[in-house]
Amino acid sequence: MLEKLPYLSSRPGLAAWLEEVAKFCIVGGMNYVVDVGIFNALRSTVLATRPVTAKIISVGIATLFSWVINRNWTFKGRATDTPVREIFGFVVVNGLGALPAFVCLWISHHILGFDSLLADNISGNVIGLIIGTIVRYLCYRYFVFTGGKDGS
Repeated sequence: MLEKLPYLSSRPGLAAWLEEVAKFCIVGGMNYVVDVGIFNALRSTVLATRPVTAKIISVGIATLFSWVINRNWTFKGRATDTPVREIFGFVVVNGLGALPAFVCLWISHHILGFDSLLADNISGNVIGLIIGTIVRYLCYRYFVFTGGKDGS
């Protein structure tokens, strides 16, 4: 497997990869704040009776924010010359990244019978988020930001 991941086969490559992962995690944290902040601002004001609409708007803005920061910082050396294809892939990947949360929640709630609010949060917002984050990172790295391969 390491032959497919040459950036992990040397110390400088490992350091570059760890830096990329750290940046990815920082952007994820910032994106979470953007999403939750916008959702709560909308939900508390102009969309007080429309929480789903507020969430759609907050996720849309957070996805765009995340793409811009990831493209220009996390995966700067890997950005492509086709930003339209890149953002389309980014949106698709974000949809795929949300699936683990739905699947984990469904299995926990409906198959295993863990139906408390705490169990739903652990399965959907902890386990599903962790798996979805890994899916997003791998898809961004190998399918969205596929420009330069130098790891810079």
